Order: sequence, then C-alpha cells, then structure tokens
Amino acid sequence: MNKDINPDVTFQSLGIDADIVEALGTKGITHPFPIQESCIPVALTGQDVIGQAKTGTGKTLGFGLPLIQRLGKSPEKGAKALIVVPTRELCVQVAEDLTLAVSNRDTMVAAIYGGKAYEGQVAQIDAGAQILVGTPGRLIDLSRQKKLDLSKIEIMVLDEADEMLDLGFLPDIEKLFTYTPSDRQTMLFSATMPGVIVNMARKYQNKSVHIRVNDPDDEGHTKADIKQFVYRAHSLDKDEVVGRILQAEGRGKTVIFVKTKRAASKVSEELVDRGFNATALHGDMTQEARERSMAAFRAGKKDILVATEVAARGIDVDDVTHVINYSVPEDEKAYLHRVGRTGRAGRTGVAVTFVDWEDLTRWSHINQALDFGQPDPMETYSSSKHLFIDLNIPEGIKGRLKAASPKPATDGQSSGSRDGGRGRDGGRGGDRNRGGSGGRDRNQGGRSGEGHTGSRSGGNRGEGAKTETHGGHEHPAPSAGNRNRQRRRTRGGPQGGAQG
Repeated sequence: MNKDINPDVTFQSLGIDADIVEALGTKGITHPFPIQESCIPVALTGQDVIGQAKTGTGKTLGFGLPLIQRLGKSPEKGAKALIVVPTRELCVQVAEDLTLAVSNRDTMVAAIYGGKAYEGQVAQIDAGAQILVGTPGRLIDLSRQKKLDLSKIEIMVLDEADEMLDLGFLPDIEKLFTYTPSDRQTMLFSATMPGVIVNMARKYQNKSVHIRVNDPDDEGHTKADIKQFVYRAHSLDKDEVVGRILQAEGRGKTVIFVKTKRAASKVSEELVDRGFNATALHGDMTQEARERSMAAFRAGKKDILVATEVAARGIDVDDVTHVINYSVPEDEKAYLHRVGRTGRAGRTGVAVTFVDWEDLTRWSHINQALDFGQPDPMETYSSSKHLFIDLNIPEGIKGRLKAASPKPATDGQSSGSRDGGRGRDGGRGGDRNRGGSGGRDRNQGGRSGEGHTGSRSGGNRGEGAKTETHGGHEHPAPSAGNRNRQRRRTRGGPQGGAQG
C-alpha cells in the first residue's frame, strides 16, 4: 500500500455511502489518498473548497465522491453538477472515473467536449444526465444554442483550476459561472495554485476552505518518488538517446513530450521505424484518432505515447514508468504537470529532460523556480557512460530494435499526418489549432474549433518560412511569383501559347 495512505481510513469511514464504496471496490479502490481524506468530509457539508495536491494523488475522487453523494441515489433528471476541464483527454478520463463511482446509482454522467458530433452529446443531455464533465468551448456552444441548461447546477468544479483561471480560459470560465446559480457549491482543484490564482478563485466562491495536503515548504516541487535527470543533449543524437532509454531495465509505459504537432508525428514515426511500439497524440489528429491512441496506450497495445502539451493534463494512466521531455517545457508549471504523468497512485517513476543549447535560458528559469540545483545540465551523448548508469540501461544497447526501413520515393505527399483541417504550430511551440482540436479546448468563430477537427501536419503553418515536403525532405515553398513563372514556362512562354 502507498506509504501516504492511512490503512485505518476507508471511504466508508469518511461518510461515503455503501453503494459507492462497493462500486470503487470492484476496481480495488478501498482506501483514500490524503487529498481525498482531507476534502471529502468538508465537501460533503456543501462547503466551497480549494483542493491542492500533487498530480497523481487522487484529486478526481476528492471532489467526485462528495458531488455524487450530495446529488442522492436517484437524482431528478437534468444537469445538477458541472465539472469543467481544460482538455478533451482529461474530460474523458474524469467522466470514466465518475461513471465507475455511480455504477450502482440512477445517476448518469455525460462527457461534453469538442471534436465529436453534437448529436450524441445532446442526446445524453436530453436523456437527463445529472453530471456533466465538459470543456469550456463545447459547453458554451451548447448553452448558446439553448441545447444545454445550466440554470439548475448545484455543484460546479474546476479541475486543473490554475489552468482554467489563466488568461487563456478565463473569459470562458467567467461566462460559464454566469450561466449557473450564484448559490451553487464551488470546488477548485489543481496541483499548482499560485497565490494570484487563489485570490482570483475566491471571487467565485463563498468562504472557501483551502485544503493543501503537500507541505508548504515542498510547494511547487515534484513528488519525491520520481527520479529526475536533466541532460544537455544534441538534436541529431536525441533519437538514439531515446532509443537506448526505452530499453532501460524496468521501463514500462512511457510518455515522450515534444513541442509541436509536427514533432509528435516525426518522433513517433522514427521510433516505430526503430522497432518500438509508439503512437502519437496531438491536436492536429481527429478526435477519433486521439481517442484511439489513448485507448491503445491505456490498454498497453502501445507502450510509448509521443505527445504535445495537450496530454500533460489529460493522461491519467497509473502505470507510466518514464516521462521524457524531448524538449524543455514552457515553464515550471508545465514541467510539473508533464513529469506528474509518472509516479502516480503511489508508484515510482523516472523523468528525463533534454535541454538544447537554445533552451538553456528557459531551463535556467525552471531550475531556479523549482530549486532543482542543476543550472548547467551535463552534456550527454548516446554513448555517455553516465546515461547508462543513471537510467539502468544494459551495456552495449543500441537505440534501435530493428534495421532502418528503406525510404521509398514519394509522390510529393507530406510526411505528416493528414486528417483534414488546418492547424497552427506557433512560435511558442504550443498545440493550438484554428478550427482544430488544440490542447486548450477553445474556438475561433465557434468555440474551440470543436466543430471542425483534423489536421494537415505536413502543411502546418508556423512563424517561420513555409516549406513543402517531397521525398522525405523539406524544401522552401515556391513563392507566388515563382509559381506564375513556372506556369508560363509550362504553357510555352509569356503569351501562354501551346507548345507541342
């Protein structure tokens, strides 16, 4: 049993009804984590709560169980509880956890998020689902279309509240609060809750209790049961280093975080070519493709997930043993959420971060904020002895399980995934789309691009020069002038006369 769990405390001893306890027991969930032990008794009274604990320590049931119990065993049909999350993957995960908990009740849970057809979600709402788990864009869309009524919400939760109250989501969150009654119970949960966010959160709450189970001196640090290594790696050697890490003793499910959607496709394809069982997850994939990737990863059919930031707050898989930051995260908050995908539910984990030369300044900021003690990461190559020792890699291992596949000539098709739609890989390296399914579920002209998903990775538009991919190589895209000249030459000169 996890050393943080008190074996003398059960969900039943906290006041949770027997039918819920029985449902959890079917999955071996019998004793609460500290955040659950602290929050459940308070939340059951209807008190507003700010709950703070590190990733992977059970926050979902910390707010979910009191919410379910307060609605009663046979609640009246219609939306009574609203849980707002920042990403689609997290939406699906939270809905699955709550569905398990209500399996012995007449309570329905509906996941409301973009990238899916409206009809199925509207049907669940019309059928009387009492608990809605949703992303802001789709919730607002349906509310504006009068297909969703939030006027009878009794309990509202912001999961990953620090993200939800950040500037990107704040206008949508404020709008959702206006759709709900002012006398609702409001709970906010997250791993990181900066003071400014806490102060902002209290605008929406009534005399809230701030429950923080991590030591204040440990604030903003990763969990102690995650071993962390930081290497200054070189871009041309990274794939080989990754290939060797993936053969470390004890390596199980692994998440590799990259900066852009194109990088996610490229790295996953490279790993597959090297013989590894990898799949990609990024915002330019259709929602169906994203769900297939996550399902394959959860089930163990794929044991390596190469993901953009869209997954940092959406992967709740207990048995992830390794996290590899292929590129440095945007800031210390992003670092904590990425690394928190491992070492979950009392397990141990390993986190490896690669720092490129151009990322040294960003790493310096993260190092200082987290008091890491590694301002100048050790220069590391795939042949470095300390790499093998640090990560328990057997001697003589190479970063490839099979010989490289021959590169066939292509007919000009892009090497990236082409799922339709238009994405944008911005200079910040984020995973945001226009009309696509970004990591933050927001629209441009229709809330979060949720009505139009898909991608054209090979044709992503970034801040730099446009490129086209032919035969596996990138070339500058021809300018309009060049294309016109080529067209005239093809037609046989400036006059466009046919030349036979």
